[in-house]
Amino acid sequence: MTRDFADARLFADAQRYALEYLAASGERSVFPTPEAIAALSAFDETLPDGTGDAHDVLAMLHRIGSPATVNQIGGRYFGFVNGSVVPVALAAKQMASAWDQNAATYASSPLCSRLEGVVEGWLRELFGLPAETVAGFVSGSSIATFSGLAAARYRLLERLGWDVNERGLRESPPLRIVTGDQAHASVAKAINLLGFGQACVERVPTDDQGRLRIDRLPSLDDRTILILQAGNVCTGSFDPIAAAVARAREASAWTHVDGAFGLWAAASPRLADLTKGIEHAHSLSADAHKTLNTPYDNGVVLCRDREALAEAMKFAGAYLPTNEHRNGMAYTPEMSRRSRVVELWATMRYLGRQGMDDLVGGLHERAVQFGEELTAAGFRVLNDVVFNQVLVACDDDSTTTATLAAVQSSGVCWCGGTTWEGRPAIRISVSSWVTTAEDVTRCVAAFKAARALSPSPNPSLKEGGG
Repeated sequence: MTRDFADARLFADAQRYALEYLAASGERSVFPTPEAIAALSAFDETLPDGTGDAHDVLAMLHRIGSPATVNQIGGRYFGFVNGSVVPVALAAKQMASAWDQNAATYASSPLCSRLEGVVEGWLRELFGLPAETVAGFVSGSSIATFSGLAAARYRLLERLGWDVNERGLRESPPLRIVTGDQAHASVAKAINLLGFGQACVERVPTDDQGRLRIDRLPSLDDRTILILQAGNVCTGSFDPIAAAVARAREASAWTHVDGAFGLWAAASPRLADLTKGIEHAHSLSADAHKTLNTPYDNGVVLCRDREALAEAMKFAGAYLPTNEHRNGMAYTPEMSRRSRVVELWATMRYLGRQGMDDLVGGLHERAVQFGEELTAAGFRVLNDVVFNQVLVACDDDSTTTATLAAVQSSGVCWCGGTTWEGRPAIRISVSSWVTTAEDVTRCVAAFKAARALSPSPNPSLKEGGG
């Protein structure tokens, strides 16, 4: 095995393959073809006995792996609220990969420690959060939500005279969790991981857009964690954050806002009213790899109670540094972490306020266009398009299901399915800065063609409808 990091040809191969992949992203099939997926069987081999050729390893990855990837960096992928990637962020990640920094502590990476502090300040400013707010840089909003709720658990139990770090949860005072019945699955996962269990969750009814109904919010108290949603994963709707947070503050309850993709609406003056009230929440979670289009993986937990988050993530060890510098692992579940803050810094530094407004506002514009063109084509748009989500159905369930399957196999675009109010629906998540008005029109044509292939009791719909 070579000990030479300066194998220029090896890294030139990697760069060439990457640039070939990026150059073809505009017209590559959005979902890999059956042939490309079948070719993955080439990876099913026994572990080699000896060291191989590094160039052959990369060539195999490119030859077999590249065609079998989902083309989510292009402009016609609308699944799972997966964002594309801003080029400068991808380039920064490439540099950071070469550095291979462990962002756990200042001692392991002064650079990451400093950049985390800088980006923490930028996020406070962007979201209008109080000066005491601290940020933890994690893999995504699933872990960010987990971290925020862990901080809540620590603080609420500490107020009741119970140190959960020392005494655990057995026989601890009971806490309540209140959230809308449209809360994301990652919230349920965090609740389970933290040992609360679903039985302690009080689910508040939501309206026809998936927003928590403030008139059905139960009385809160100082044992309550209220979880609100900034961006319903199907409709894009926002809970009445300001009104709900005000109720929580009166009761000394803890409020967490799950803003995986929706929190970034605050970056656009055109959409910022949707997030009004987040500045009074105790903790928030967001994914930069969704709306902000950083590379995977890139999430943030924000918490105005620095001590609670640090105590919930508490670490100890004689060899571990405690000093005046920022040690990022104090605010995250992970100790060793990759330097994901590098690409988040690069994205925010490059875009600036105006660029983030253009990006976030542009996603909304393309979603509105989607809704308008699909409606004109005879599809039913089931939601108010307030942000970047469009929920669509045909006139009957079987046609909706068949149309979705045909769209997904078309290669033109890809979106996911869901169930809304007990019926199948198609979920379009406009999350890529690359998506153009022409992309949207092309995708609507693909929807019409897919519906025409679907067995439908309404012949006019097979012909394209309105």
